[in-house]
Amino acid sequence: MIENAQLISLSRQMALQRHMDMVANNIANVNTTGFKAEQLLFEEFKMPIAAHGDFSGDDRTLSYVQDWATIQDFSDGAMVQTDAPLDLAISGDGFFTVQTAAGERWTRGGAFQINNEGTLVDLSGNPVMGDGGQIQFGPEETDIRIGADGSISSSAGAKGRLRIVEFEEQQALVREGNNLMSGGTPIAATNSRVLQGFTEKSNVSGVSEMAEMIRVTRAYESIASLGQKQDDMRRDAIKRLGSVSA
Repeated sequence: MIENAQLISLSRQMALQRHMDMVANNIANVNTTGFKAEQLLFEEFKMPIAAHGDFSGDDRTLSYVQDWATIQDFSDGAMVQTDAPLDLAISGDGFFTVQTAAGERWTRGGAFQINNEGTLVDLSGNPVMGDGGQIQFGPEETDIRIGADGSISSSAGAKGRLRIVEFEEQQALVREGNNLMSGGTPIAATNSRVLQGFTEKSNVSGVSEMAEMIRVTRAYESIASLGQKQDDMRRDAIKRLGSVSA
């Protein structure tokens, strides 16, 4: 019975460790443009294998803790006005499309720039995609304007339109490094509006995440203390059995 209790406690500790990792990642990205917070979804995992000489009837069901899924919070972060023409934010469900070495990826981080070849890129150097491919600017072009629908123009005239996509199942998106998402089935955006001269802050609440970190830490320490007491009980039981045998 003691071993079963220790296994249950261990399952909770492992889940709390993963929870702490997620909270720490949220806090680390509190100032990352367009970052979306994550949460863990836990569930009870039942396993009918508890057996003991004092039990009557069938084995008893053990309830373990399992981190079942990661839930991403896709709510909008606060919009910060910068007035920089290549700082863009999306109000709504959409994502910018960028081209990486591994294929197209999606991002809410709209702090863009123009590289030495005149290509519109993100902060990692990935080309930002328009409906017709990469977006190019000449060295002489000025007065870059981007409309709410993603349409782009400059002193040279129309330049195309940003490829803004949405997803029916946002939770199917997989988080990658550099504030990028992969997976999902992109569809044309219908509930999104591009804001020029703005960036979207992370939707992480630093105060809430710090409070959650304290709560998780206390829960972990409490279970560790319980585990130590269970181990002491097991040692005492072994000593008593040894004394009886002698």
